[in-house]
Amino acid sequence: MPRRHMHVTDTAEAPLRAALHDLRARMEIPDHFPPTAQAEADSAARAPRIPAGDGEVATEHTLHDATNLPLFTLDPPGSRDLDQAMYLARRRGGGYRVHYAIADVASFVTPGGALDAEAHHRVATLYFPDEHVPLHPTVLSEGAASLLPDQDRPAVLWQLDLAPDGALTGTAVRRALVRSRARLHYAGVQRVLDDGTAEEPLALLREIGLRREELETVRGAISLNVPEQEIVERDGRYTLAYRAPLPAAAWNAQISLLTGMAAAELMLASGTGILRTLPSAPDGSVARLRLTAQALGVDWPHHTSYAALIRTLDPRRARHAAFLQECTALLRGAGYTTFDGTAPPATTAVHAAVAAPYAHATAPLRRLVDRYTSELCLAAAAGRTPPGWVRAALAALPREMELGTQRANQVERACVDLVEAALLRDRVGDTFEALVVDRHQDDPTQGTVQLYEPAVIGPVRAAPGGPALPLGDRIRVRLSTAEPGREPVQFTPV
Repeated sequence: MPRRHMHVTDTAEAPLRAALHDLRARMEIPDHFPPTAQAEADSAARAPRIPAGDGEVATEHTLHDATNLPLFTLDPPGSRDLDQAMYLARRRGGGYRVHYAIADVASFVTPGGALDAEAHHRVATLYFPDEHVPLHPTVLSEGAASLLPDQDRPAVLWQLDLAPDGALTGTAVRRALVRSRARLHYAGVQRVLDDGTAEEPLALLREIGLRREELETVRGAISLNVPEQEIVERDGRYTLAYRAPLPAAAWNAQISLLTGMAAAELMLASGTGILRTLPSAPDGSVARLRLTAQALGVDWPHHTSYAALIRTLDPRRARHAAFLQECTALLRGAGYTTFDGTAPPATTAVHAAVAAPYAHATAPLRRLVDRYTSELCLAAAAGRTPPGWVRAALAALPREMELGTQRANQVERACVDLVEAALLRDRVGDTFEALVVDRHQDDPTQGTVQLYEPAVIGPVRAAPGGPALPLGDRIRVRLSTAEPGREPVQFTPV
């Protein structure tokens, strides 16, 4: 996952957009699809080929009809690449039933074709502050394959039964024809949940989300509520501000996480699959984080675990937000583990942050591996062997996903550097109030500061031989460089 999210409002400065365009050119990010791949997408949008198992092809008329389910999607405003839609209900006798529809990308992408090859080249949708570079042509990702409202769509439909405490008790998954009824966004959902006017299917999002969060706490899982950076207009100028994710977004993420855990269980039971794995934090890393918490003034009682502490932090507070950014260091080292014939040992099948086996399963429009997870889970649920094209791709997928993740991280870092420099380029020489959030172990005169205003995190370097940076203290810094596309922001202590 990106360390910091960022987006630009529609009214952002034209020079900033031009700089982002130049950045994409320098990084050789594709601005179009090869003609053969685009042609395949256009054809598939008109006539999808829905797999039916055993090499057969189904049609929308032979698919299981689930269009009676009043599904809804929940995404940021303006989103059109809608991977998931849900319907939540109570079960007789107690507990819940989650219907979760996932875009059926395999119905639109032919294995071995030009579109498939391009997807393996791109690996993931890349998000820039001003636009995104999609994994699949928009005729599919924002059209025929997207779970847009009031449109019949082929989907991979999960049915997840939960106990009253939110624990998973039953899993079923099959291909189906679905129809979303509403496209909702987080702020609107949060509003009706808070004022009590949400109807039950939506109100259950909070109820189920809270139950799943409680189970997450019991497992010792780690869920970081890291603030997003947002470009906003104030008094005719553009600046950066932090925005903490809404609770509704976290509850929505719990449904996706639940599905990923169910997918991992299905694949482990079948003996063939691909898991998202993360090793435990290396020895000493939590101890070092305790020192950082102490320096930042974050209260961390000795009897409180790291996972429990995270849930008490308020990302709207500068010191807490800074500590949450530092916590992402413990989540490094994630990868993918494939298996075909024998499930891996439990010690290597776990995602340490989830504290359970987990798989990427819910974003096939935006992430390559999820298409394969869907096919593996469909085969496991039906008790049949996975398609040959899926098994043939397993060995190469971890490396492909690793390279794609590296490219996405490079894009993120470059975008952060560029946007911060673009918004501060006219303020070189100005001074700012800042919090020292990191200090280099080898050279304590260097580190990282987080400005109180605007929401910028950047390197700080004192003069050689100068005093050590006071980790966790508030200091004044001077902006020494800020040249978009050439020099990222850098500060010196005043």
